[in-house]
This record gives sequence, structure tokens and C-alpha cells, in this order.
Amino acid sequence: MIPDPTDVVVIGAGQAGLSAAYHLQRRGLDYAVLDAEEGPGGAWRHRWKSLRMATVNGISDLPGIPKPEVDPAEPSSEFLTRYFGNYEAELGLSVRRPVKVRAVRREDDNPAGRLRIETSDGDWTAKALINATGTWTRPFWPIYPGQNSFRGRQLHVADYVSADEFRGQHVIVVGGGISAVGLLEEISRITITSWFTRREPVWRDAPFDAKAGHDAVALVEERVRRGLPPQSVVSVTGLIWTPALRAAKERGALNRQPMFTSIEPDGVRRADGSLLKADVILWATGFRAELEHLAPLHLRGPGGGIAMDGTQVAAEPRVHLVGYGPSSSTIGANRAGRAAVAAIIRLPGMAAAAEPVTWG
Repeated sequence: MIPDPTDVVVIGAGQAGLSAAYHLQRRGLDYAVLDAEEGPGGAWRHRWKSLRMATVNGISDLPGIPKPEVDPAEPSSEFLTRYFGNYEAELGLSVRRPVKVRAVRREDDNPAGRLRIETSDGDWTAKALINATGTWTRPFWPIYPGQNSFRGRQLHVADYVSADEFRGQHVIVVGGGISAVGLLEEISRITITSWFTRREPVWRDAPFDAKAGHDAVALVEERVRRGLPPQSVVSVTGLIWTPALRAAKERGALNRQPMFTSIEPDGVRRADGSLLKADVILWATGFRAELEHLAPLHLRGPGGGIAMDGTQVAAEPRVHLVGYGPSSSTIGANRAGRAAVAAIIRLPGMAAAAEPVTWG
């Protein structure tokens, strides 16, 4: 089959991908957005129903069209799926779905040549690529001795539906991030929970202002510039107290224990040698960037990560990663989409194709 040619291919139609598409369209570039989901919304389509707009972390407006009025009680999965879908329709963004990208390769040795994008729905070639695949499809499961012997249920936060399914059971929550403490707060209201983390959680009493956010993003950005795997922003900022989390602390749900040493059929072996019986182990252990389709480009360096210059892969200027590392927040994703397109315009042979569009 003859591959479809375009200027830029965007992989993923979450916040970062839609932001990039907006700026590509404004610049008059020929582009295509390839999204593996069945419909709009990105990873928000899969968030648990109990995650309401009142409790979700701040969601930034997509560029050009602000969010409509928000009902704080509405599940974030429903509100943001609708918002993203309306955004795509109103701007006429070129999103094709469901399309799974299998591999991205260089067509030849020409550093200004084209990239071939192999997908479940035919191949594409492009002068540049914006990867916005996020992390939701790659949940991280730690490996512990005896893990397969556990007779209860194990699940990752990616598979979580609601606390009701654990009523009457003892649930162990593993992880020190926002998802872990949020689910502890929720589940501990209806059943027994225990909390385990590898490191002592760091709580933040001071308000998280603009300067604190800027400093946190800068530290994450420094890691990816050096080619190290990105860390979450919360690993830098610490956990922020909310009234709900203070209430969870009062009822003992946030009594953290050091990580268990092994898993046994009926529970976990604690660091002090005692056995803690449990029915469920919920792994709130985070996600990794979904980049396997980029493996043929050999972008990873000796540090285990991908050395970045802003959104641009340092060793491959045709490839930009948005929603990666410092741009994994919704504010960062918007900025990254704009920055990626601005850099792509400067690639050889690209500027002539770009004709700025004035929006009415």
C-alpha cells in the first residue's frame, strides 16, 4: 500500500494531542491525528466514576475554547469526554480513530527525510511527529516475592471502578502518590484499609502556588534534559492536604507502613516479620510513558530515558514528545503542544508549507 503523506502526524487525542492539533491547524500545516480510543476523551474515558469534577486535579481549558460550566458532582470521565468531543467537532480537527500505531521508523538516512508511521489502518509518512500517547495504557506493576501465590484479588488503579466492590474486605493500597491517597480516602469510608509505601510520604502544608508549580516542573524538566526517565511532578511537590484527606487521617486511613517484604497466599509479610491478612491488593504505583511504538527510532540513551530539548527529542529533531515529563500536567500539555508546533515550523522544508490562519 502507498502510505498517506502529510506534514505532521500526531499520535493521541488527549489534552496534549488536541492542543498540538489546534496549533497545527492555526499554522496551516497538513496534519493527521491518530487516536487508539473508540471515541473522544483520551485517558479520561477510563477514569473511575467516583472521580468527580469537584475532586479531580485542576483541568486546564483546551486552547481556543474554554470549558463550559462545570457541575462539580459530574464524573470527570463524562464531563471531559464531552468537552473533548465538542472541541474536536467545533474546530473540525482531523482525528482518525480507532487507529493503533504499531511502529515509527525513519524512511532513510536523510536527517531531513520522512518518517513512516505504521498503523492498524494503513501507513502514513510525515516530515515530523508529535507523540501524545500519555501513560494510561502502561500501568506499572512492581514485582514482589510470592506475588502469584496471593489467593485474593490484585488490581492496578487503572482497573479501579468504585469502592463498593470492596465492601466488607480488607484492602491493601500500595503507592505514595495522589491516586493512592485519593483511593484510600474513598475506600476507607466503607471498609478496612492498610497503606504501604516504599518511602515516607512527604506532605505539603504550604499552598501550592504558581512559583511552587514552576519550580516543580523545572526539576522534572532537568531530568529529561539529561536523558533520565521522568519522575512525576508529585514526587517533587509532595502530597497536598485537603479537608477530605485530613478526615481520612483522623480515621487512621493514612497510617503509612513501610513496604512489605513478600506476598503470601493470605496477605503480606510486613517489614517487622508479621503477617497481615488481606483480601485485596490495590497497586496505585503509577504509569510509564507509552513509547513502545517509537522503539525502531532508538531514542533512549544510556540513562534509560530520552534526552529532551524542550518537547524535541535531542537526537531526533523531527520527533516531539508532549504530555511527557514536565508537560504531563494539563497546563504543561497545552504549552507543550504550542511549543512543539513552533519548533516543527523551523524544520527544513516545513516553513513554506505553513500559512498562519486567522481565527474569527
